[in-house]
Amino acid sequence: MDREKKVFEKILFPTDFSDVAARALEFVKQLKDSGAEEVVVLNVIEEKYFYLSEEYPTVDLEALDKNLKKDMMKKLAPVANALYEKGYKVKVITAKGIPASEILRVEREERVSIIVLGSHGVSNLKEMLLGSVSEAVIRKSCQPVLVVKRDSEI
Repeated sequence: MDREKKVFEKILFPTDFSDVAARALEFVKQLKDSGAEEVVVLNVIEEKYFYLSEEYPTVDLEALDKNLKKDMMKKLAPVANALYEKGYKVKVITAKGIPASEILRVEREERVSIIVLGSHGVSNLKEMLLGSVSEAVIRKSCQPVLVVKRDSEI
């Protein structure tokens, strides 16, 4: 018997650890019952420009970057574990750059079948219908995008 193709076999779950991202994680967990097999968990460290003053003439940016990635991996571990316990194969990625661009890059490279993300990130501008990252992903993604709002019910 041929194996049936699953619609949403591989999920991309970008997280910024916001309350809305935590809500989106609950939707990702539920997709397991629909045949999803794998989740790529992504956290994007937004690049910031450092302005050095005479007070702080040198900053070891490489060490700073390494420590930041290490901290993100610690924060991502409970997310990955929760998905693993649900029966998913889990891959964790940290990236540095513009969040929407990195999400779209990982979408292509990992060949995901759906992106599940929160409607708003840590900026939390509730009056906007969509956050800038989720809007950019919706506009440019080649795959379906499930945008989860804070008050969405499973």
